[in-house]
Amino acid sequence: MSSVQLWTLVFVVLSFGLYIYIAYASRVNTTAGFYVAGGGIPAPANGAAIAADWMSAASFISMAGIIALSGNGYGASVYLMGWTGGYVLLAMLLAPYLRKFGKYTVPDFVGDRYSESARLIAVVCAIVVSFVYVAGQMSGVGVVFQRFLGVDTTVGVIIGMVIVFLYAVLGGMKGITWTQVAQYSVLIVAYLIPAVAISQKLTGIPVPQIGFGQIMDELNGLQADLGFAEYTAAFTSTNMLNMLLITAALMFGTAGLPHVIVRFYTAKSVRAARFSALWALFFISLLYLTAPAIGAFSKLNILRQLPGTEEASAPAWYQSWKEVGLIEFTDKNGDGLINFTAATDAANELLINNDIVVLATPEIAGLPAPIVGLVAAGGLAAALSTASGLLLVISSSVANDVYYKRINPQATEARQLLVGRIAMGGAIVVAGYLGINPPGFVAQVVALAFGLGAASFFPILVLGIFWKKCTAAGATAGMIAGLGTTLAYQLWTIDIYGGSDGLFGINETAFGTIGMLINFAVTITVSQFTTKPTEAMQQLVEDIRYPGRSELVAAHAAGELDDDLLHGEHRDGEHS
Repeated sequence: MSSVQLWTLVFVVLSFGLYIYIAYASRVNTTAGFYVAGGGIPAPANGAAIAADWMSAASFISMAGIIALSGNGYGASVYLMGWTGGYVLLAMLLAPYLRKFGKYTVPDFVGDRYSESARLIAVVCAIVVSFVYVAGQMSGVGVVFQRFLGVDTTVGVIIGMVIVFLYAVLGGMKGITWTQVAQYSVLIVAYLIPAVAISQKLTGIPVPQIGFGQIMDELNGLQADLGFAEYTAAFTSTNMLNMLLITAALMFGTAGLPHVIVRFYTAKSVRAARFSALWALFFISLLYLTAPAIGAFSKLNILRQLPGTEEASAPAWYQSWKEVGLIEFTDKNGDGLINFTAATDAANELLINNDIVVLATPEIAGLPAPIVGLVAAGGLAAALSTASGLLLVISSSVANDVYYKRINPQATEARQLLVGRIAMGGAIVVAGYLGINPPGFVAQVVALAFGLGAASFFPILVLGIFWKKCTAAGATAGMIAGLGTTLAYQLWTIDIYGGSDGLFGINETAFGTIGMLINFAVTITVSQFTTKPTEAMQQLVEDIRYPGRSELVAAHAAGELDDDLLHGEHRDGEHS
């Protein structure tokens, strides 16, 4: 066992042991504890858990890789702008009002605000979005295990499945929340330490955000020498239309992701939910303000070390990542040199997977083995924290919104918890399969999920809060139209399924914005011609937008309002 593998194993065993201990200590036996941690998580801890839940393997493992390897750093800034901007949108526009409405899940809000038919469509949307998203997380787990512990990707994913199963099934949302606080601590330390060390080594300045600016002239020059556009040049790898649409899709998708929204139900109050958002923004900013520096440092080191080098004398990190198939070299001209040039696509002999950049950064920079092992543990923490949140969304959607609300309303809490845990186990098995057979690299798969979230949930959540006359039929039709068109377009254009150019050159990630606009249009149009919500529902929607709690909001949160009052005597053709 190499020193890197030894230190990785040490950090992985210690961190995994901590996660399982926390889950055991936080185990629950109530549905409120399983779904929303009893609504009792302090704001700073909830903010850290939100950050860990939201900053997935895409943020930790893949985002800096996209920034470094997408041709230039400017084009990849859509991920920085879209994901962070979307979180601000979620925190300001949706989270406090959804928390005030007082439901466990996004489908629960949709069902209570609109109808039971809309709830079922929302369940389908939540499951589709969550499974697409979780595929990227489990794929990231496999990458880390494959490279740093020398195990097969399949075995690595299975290990990740077992760990998530243990702490998610034991503790539910309560266990997941406190585990995610620990996972955030691991991942942010693992991200910042190498960034500071590399900045000091390259520039003599230990602040990555400042060191980043010091290397730009050299990086731009190296790119120009190889025939690439300058690293800081605009609209070279992504045109303006796609830049705008991708940023919007990621932004509105973030505000529509069910596993992030449910986090605000774990806060003690609406006020605590707002402060949770503030803490989360601070915790998220620590990583997101560092990612561009990591990407630039890695790109600089790669361009210094590889182009024009004989493959036989390439650095050890190159050989290690090539062995696991995440670096590919084809000696097209037979000269034995690594030719990395933008002159023509055919001339390029080197293909580096985006997912290795952050994980390989310490090795590329020649940092010691303990830091390499710590980064590996950080990557696992990022992937597993988001995977657990997504799996809980799937579990709660099946157990609460389908089984309890539709199949067996008389089910005891013990029965509901059993169904929830069984659904969690089944979801983990499916997630593992998707992690072993992902439809793309980590951030690409995750970006597809954001597009689906924008197209399905964001319009009906916004209209459900801010337009009291939005109808159940409108919301149902809008979700079907938005999710259906976006999913169909993604399957049509994604590379693995043929890679069509699509319409007007709009790529699969960007189409989420179009799907969202379709959803808005269909929902608003259908709502004009269908039965309006009851006066009580319209008054409730009006009341949740204002500070304080009216008697109507308080009664609704306590479950004291008669369903006939909110939805009329007949709901979806059945008496309530």
